[in-house]
This record gives sequence, structure tokens and C-alpha cells, in this order.
Amino acid sequence: MRAVDIIAKKRDGLELSSDELKFFVDGYTRGDIPDYQASAWCMAVLLKGMTDAEATALTLHMAHSGDTLDLHHIAPFVVDKHSTGGVGDKTTLVVTPLVASQGLPVGKMSGRGLGFSGGTVDKLESISGFNVSLSTEQFMAMLAEHGLVVSGQSADLAPADGKFYALRDVTATVESLPLIAASIMSKKIAAGADAIALDVKVGQGAFMKNMQDATALAQLMVAIGRGVNRKVAAVLSDMNQPLGNAIGNALEVREAIETLRGGGPADFREHCLTIGGKMIELAGKAANLDAAKQLLAASLDNGQAWAKFVEWITAQGGDLRQLENPELLPAAPIIETVAAPQSGFIAAIDAAEAGKTSVDLGGGRLKKGDPIDYSVGIVLHAKVGARLAQGDPLFTLHANNRELLAAATDRLLPAISWSNQPVAVPPHTLGIIE
Repeated sequence: MRAVDIIAKKRDGLELSSDELKFFVDGYTRGDIPDYQASAWCMAVLLKGMTDAEATALTLHMAHSGDTLDLHHIAPFVVDKHSTGGVGDKTTLVVTPLVASQGLPVGKMSGRGLGFSGGTVDKLESISGFNVSLSTEQFMAMLAEHGLVVSGQSADLAPADGKFYALRDVTATVESLPLIAASIMSKKIAAGADAIALDVKVGQGAFMKNMQDATALAQLMVAIGRGVNRKVAAVLSDMNQPLGNAIGNALEVREAIETLRGGGPADFREHCLTIGGKMIELAGKAANLDAAKQLLAASLDNGQAWAKFVEWITAQGGDLRQLENPELLPAAPIIETVAAPQSGFIAAIDAAEAGKTSVDLGGGRLKKGDPIDYSVGIVLHAKVGARLAQGDPLFTLHANNRELLAAATDRLLPAISWSNQPVAVPPHTLGIIE
């Protein structure tokens, strides 16, 4: 078997066998197949696509390119979630303890943020002492003792994905749906989850800008999951405006705490109930999504979810004082509220521009390894559909210097569109792929 023949076969639009895909994945992971041949193959996949069978086989071979976790000696059924990334998406901080509070173990590996899409690991690290760098043994022990663990991604799991992802980033092949799906699902399968709820974002602040592409990606990932005997469902959710009100690491932790204590923005609470509800439903702990959401809403309101959150964060080294007093979380030296420049209804908030504004303030990174400021960000005081009078609070900026604050104001104000007529609140959940 030769790499060049596999490249040519995909270039010609033919279906690759599982053995051919294994040969290519294993060869590239070992270093036997050079970057230039892997680049050509990625471009052929981008242009010619893959069948569901090919994508499933690719995912499995990537998942088995390194260590795989078997969690069944800890729990008979473990669930996980994955978001394709969005602005203000602090969902993992609420959903994982919410689901775990119902006795359903959640083992999750998360990543850092890059660009305007924030990473769960960065948000968690804004809590003093929280340890995201867990060994496999520590990961297993946390899951066994507390029924909940969230850590950074292990280099030992699906190493083929790490190599292919870095290559795609510099060869204009990131947009390939089969390669996106295989990247996401290989890590989830390697991490040992029995059921996976996928949160596929759609809109300006998401990787998938339209419903057609988002639906195609969701359907492919669900098909891959089915092909490897995992229970998978995908929720298509709106990302044309930020999720919740807070954008920025410590600010999002505060909003997650508020939600876990029974409050929080309505759109964010509902989103958490939907994603968590799918996890509960996939595990067979509720007859349907509505029943699952009712179960979880009670857990938010009666303090069960909050208690599990405190247990989890402190077990991984997080400072209890910051959880009980969120004002002790990193705070910016300059906090300034910007008023509505006119009266009217908010017609749109460009999520991508809001996310980029937070990055400009120092709350995100443009390339891997960039330092970030946990304290900075944005808090929106109104969302699409709200009516404001001129001079009402529009958003509050948290900044570390005046120049960045002024630039952030200039960037964010034009990202908010206005209407003289009432504007309907847009739906947040756009569809569910079972």
C-alpha cells in the first residue's frame, strides 16, 4: 500500500477502504508519511468529501492512534458534551455539575480558546488553584469519587488529530466537514464516553455560518456516533448574538455561578437545560427531553446543581472563597458602562464582533500560547428584542487600560443594530438531530 495511491484514489472521488484509511492515519502519526502528502490528502478530502462509512472509519483510526479510556470499571454509563464554539459559551460550567447532580457521571476533556471563541479551560483557570492538567490516573480517580471531572485535553488521546489539525490550519482545509467531524468525534470516542450531546452553533459568531452547513455537520457526527455504537444527538443553537450576557473568562464564571444558584440570563439557563436534558435523555434517565429539562430545572432551583459544582471545583483545587464570593474572582481595574446612543429596539448584536472586542481587551488569544487576562470582557445589559431609551445602560466594559477601553467601545457600538419597530426575540434552539 502506498500513500500516493490513496491520495490519487480520493482525488478521483473514490471511496477509501478502512484499511487504506488506517494505513494513512497510522503512517502520518508515526511520521512515515510526510506533511506534503498529508496536505494533498486533506485537500482531496475537502474537495471530494467522504461517505459516512469513510468518515466513521477515519474517526475510529484517529481515536485509536493513541491511548483510549475505558471508564466502565468506574461507571456503567458515562456522558459527555461538546460545543463547536461560540461567544459567551460557558455552558460546560453549568451543564456538567447539573447532569452529575442526577447521579449520571460526566467525564470531559476541554480545550483552550483561540480567536473569539472562548475555551472552557481558560474560564476554569480564572478560578484560583483549579487544576486542569490531570494525568489519566487523576482523571479516573476524580470521576470515580465525584462523578464529574473536566480537564485539559491529553496529548496521549487521539494524537493523529493533533497532527492533522495543525496541518489543516495552515493548508486551508479546516472547513472540510468530514475532517471536522472526525476531529471532534475521535477525541470523544478516545475519552470513553458512552453518550455525547453535541452543541452545534450556527450564525455570525460560529464556525458554521448557515443552517445547511451546520445541519450537514451535525448529521455526519451523529452518523459517526451511531456507526461506533455511541448514543449521540446534536442540538443546533443560535450564535448570531452572544450566549447569555457575559463575555470574558472570570465574567463568564460569575454568570455560571449565578445560573447554578437559580438565576442567570433566561437564554443561557434554557440552553443549559436543553443540552443537559439531551444528556439525561440519551442516558435513559428521562422519557423525553421535556421531562429531562423539568428534572434539571428542579436541580438548579433546589441547590443540587450548585452543591455538585462546589464539590467538583474544590476537588480539583479551586478556591471555595471565590465560588461563595464571586467578587473575589479576577476583576479588571477599569469598569465602565456605555449608554444606549438612541432609543429603540435592539435588532441585532453581531456575536463575532462582540467576541473580537473581548479578544482586543485581552480576554482571548490570536495564536496558541498567547497570554490572556482573565479579568477583562463585556457584560451586555440587553439582548435582541429589548427596548431601551437613550441613555439606558447598553453594555459594561471591563478593561485593563483606557486606550483599550476606548477602542472596544468604538468597535462594539456599531456591532449593535437598532430598529424603531418591535423586534421578535429570536429562537435559540434551531433544531435537534437525533
